[in-house]
Amino acid sequence: MTALDDRRPAAAHTGEGGQEMGFRRESTPDELFREVGAVLRMSESEVAAMQGEISDDETMIINMGPSHPSTHGVLRLMLELKGETVLRCKPVIGYLHTGMEKTGESLSYLQGGTNVTRMDYASPLNNELVFSLATEKLLGIDGDIPERATWMRMLLSEMNRMSSHLLFMATNGMDLGAVSMMLYGWREREEVLRFFQKVTGLRMNHNFIRPGGIAADLPKGWRDDVLRILDLLPDRLAEYDVLMTGQPIWRERLQGVGVITRDEALALGATGPILRSTGLPWDLRRDMPYLRYSEVEFDVVVGVHGDAYDRYAIRLNEIRESMRIVRQILDRMPAGDVRIQDKKVTPPPRARIDESMEALIHHFKIFTEGFKVPEGEVYVAIESPRGEIGCYIVSDGSSVPYRMHVRAPSFVNIQALPHMMRGGLVADAVAVISSVDPVLGEVDR
Repeated sequence: MTALDDRRPAAAHTGEGGQEMGFRRESTPDELFREVGAVLRMSESEVAAMQGEISDDETMIINMGPSHPSTHGVLRLMLELKGETVLRCKPVIGYLHTGMEKTGESLSYLQGGTNVTRMDYASPLNNELVFSLATEKLLGIDGDIPERATWMRMLLSEMNRMSSHLLFMATNGMDLGAVSMMLYGWREREEVLRFFQKVTGLRMNHNFIRPGGIAADLPKGWRDDVLRILDLLPDRLAEYDVLMTGQPIWRERLQGVGVITRDEALALGATGPILRSTGLPWDLRRDMPYLRYSEVEFDVVVGVHGDAYDRYAIRLNEIRESMRIVRQILDRMPAGDVRIQDKKVTPPPRARIDESMEALIHHFKIFTEGFKVPEGEVYVAIESPRGEIGCYIVSDGSSVPYRMHVRAPSFVNIQALPHMMRGGLVADAVAVISSVDPVLGEVDR
């Protein structure tokens, strides 16, 4: 070793601090109590007794992610294994952190849609919808939104639910080795995204649902486009049933894997297909109706066992229920305005800008200064494809939110992973993660 080597600084240690899983000998009973996923099943004394049952010499702590293709983004899981059995699982997040909530506090309410649409990038229209509903409630115009805009919002929301679940079908199949399913699910999702591109101009991150209504009316031929998708999907979904639902290998791979009980799901705040897989029929579209969901007929799909197979089957059948809702929307879509005719909130029509200086000034002020929102606070929640997504906004009377917080379902649902994985095989870890269907854009929003 030379003198130069002595002067060389030690390698910097990087880590995530308290988020990381420690060795058992370094963990307090309280930490083990959380990490083994035993909040409802064991007492603190039982967990404390567990601390000495297994030594660190018998186990191995490994990382799964954050660059693993099956962690659905940049999720890192620290797993403690004894052989191939998962003893502990600890999710570590933050690798995609974009600060969208803090960014939202510097954007006007009119600009906010461009921010929130990027959270759950598999379901952008539902993000825009919940933000718009919260803003409209603060403005006091939630009861004045034109009927056509309301039904259009339902149409886009349900089409987005279909595209999101089709993406789940694709990635869930790929995660478990059904490579053909990736091709088929992607193929059907493309049909829906093609419709979105025709309506909004973009395949994703649309900023189309805005406070006061919708950015623009539906284009010519939209009804035929929707009917073509609705006529196409039933046979394709039947193919999914042949390929996966009744397939013995698929059933063996998912049934009894990643089980969570109703009490655990409720205690952890899990919603969406995870909660419904335990047999609890909780769906905000039916139980806390918004838009015009109380006027359409649909069934809330539930499971029995709370396992990965139930969560797969629920999403597959929710595509069919969304198709059922969309057909009713087609029959009931009214004519009329797509935006509230309130000059304080709605910019003038594009054609008027070329004809009127007042309209040009109005347009300029709306898009540069925004509109002021009365002081107050509000929380609005809707049913996204992953569960309850809620938007909490505090207004100080200015044109930008004083505080904004989003209750993102993926963020809450991920904490169910330690419960689902404990006692299972490491080979099932990918199946469990996939069954939660997390989108890391809204976890690290």
